[in-house]
Amino acid sequence: MLAGIMEHLAAGLPLTRAEALWLLTEADLLQVGRLADTIRRRLHPDRLVTFVVDRNVNYTNICESRCSFCAFYRDEGSSDAFVLAEEVIYEKIAELVAQGGTQLLMQGGLHPQLGIDWFERLFREIKRCFPTVQNHSLSPAEITQIASVSQLGIRETLQRLKEAGLDSVPGGGAEILVDRVRQEISPKKIGWEGWAAVMREAALLGMPTTATMMFGSRETAADIVEHIFRVRELQAGGGSFTAFIPWTYQPGNTELGGKTATGVEYLKVLALSRIILDNVPNIQASWVTQGAKMAQVALFFGANDLGGTMLEENVVAAAGCRFRMSMAEMVALIHGGGFRAAQRTTLYDIIREY
Repeated sequence: MLAGIMEHLAAGLPLTRAEALWLLTEADLLQVGRLADTIRRRLHPDRLVTFVVDRNVNYTNICESRCSFCAFYRDEGSSDAFVLAEEVIYEKIAELVAQGGTQLLMQGGLHPQLGIDWFERLFREIKRCFPTVQNHSLSPAEITQIASVSQLGIRETLQRLKEAGLDSVPGGGAEILVDRVRQEISPKKIGWEGWAAVMREAALLGMPTTATMMFGSRETAADIVEHIFRVRELQAGGGSFTAFIPWTYQPGNTELGGKTATGVEYLKVLALSRIILDNVPNIQASWVTQGAKMAQVALFFGANDLGGTMLEENVVAAAGCRFRMSMAEMVALIHGGGFRAAQRTTLYDIIREY
């Protein structure tokens, strides 16, 4: 099987789902890693590993979805539920800009009251006050919620958000793009086709997007393969994904509980992502869930990007996973792996090489 897969890849042919499943369940980790590294070297021959200076601003923790894997959400009447005041959000963005940051990732919950008017006002002021910041915010589930609260269609909602200052759409809320799994871990959230519909509309509007995958909860190996292939097929159908970011479920403080995936499992899924997604340019290593050393190893298993420095991160931290990394530490980590390091924009334009 491995010889046939190598022949397919050498000829530039895509894997089949059966071949991908074999790599994930039967092949040796280092064999899969070598295949992924070969593809990374072909796509990124300059040995440049990138990162973005960003901040996650969680504008609310109130969420109707109540996903069993999430330790961050609160019900609307909870004593520690919040919606950040607009002035607080602006202060957080000002701190980001002062530290040379270029990307704002605003995400929260599926709030039952916040309609499009609230976001339009906020995004216009952000763009007016911080024109150099890329507003890379709102997951497909949040956009769908805003549309529902505002009694609008997805296309009109995205169009209005874009006009107000939303620059690109992150791929959060993907979990596993298989509805059987979604029904078990997040039954109140949009299905995989709802997620895909938002991403198709964003691409049609010329908005860059990313795709993620949270694995290690209740999915099977075949579900992981299906998720990655669905991302590949969305991209082939006109998608605008600039990057794919697989990360592991963190069970701490969650209703779902269980155990997190091992480092070996993480590296194999990451490598498989690089092999399958030959039409998505960048693969991010998740140092937020894996820590610095595993992220460094991931650079030899297909990853070419370390994501954001994350001046602030609250959602994964709520599950008890609190890895932190400064820009200097990230640059040292990249150099320590034998790579060149560079700060990038959300759209992967290079700002500065270190």
